[in-house]
Amino acid sequence: MMLDKGMVSIGALSVGLAQASLDESLKYVHERETFGKLLKDHEVIQFMLADMKVDIDAARLLVYRAAALASEGKPFTLEASIAKLFASEMAMRVCNKGIQIHDGYGYIREFPVERYLRDAKLCEIGEGTSEVQRLVISRELLKTYH
Repeated sequence: MMLDKGMVSIGALSVGLAQASLDESLKYVHERETFGKLLKDHEVIQFMLADMKVDIDAARLLVYRAAALASEGKPFTLEASIAKLFASEMAMRVCNKGIQIHDGYGYIREFPVERYLRDAKLCEIGEGTSEVQRLVISRELLKTYH
């Protein structure tokens, strides 16, 4: 039960890191110009931003579902593990895109997206690695279906 709550917390942290990376990226694309136009006007950047938003929203809903079950006192091991797995891997994808959008600046400590990526990696490891989460999910599924 305590580990399950920890997984939900890591999922929520992952969502927060990814959201912060998206927020910084949105700010940056309105300021930075390349090839005579703002980054926000490049279609490839627009697609990256859209993918970031979709990933964040999906992870947020998974975390909300697990947290709601916990609040109701219902079993939530499966949902907590799913939320933690998806959200932590999502944070790595989104934060990596944030670095990419910031080009060389994304790699230096003066820009916060560098920190978000490092912290997102910790979310993949903390409260059980992605591999452990896959084991938990599969075991919970196998208990359900005889």
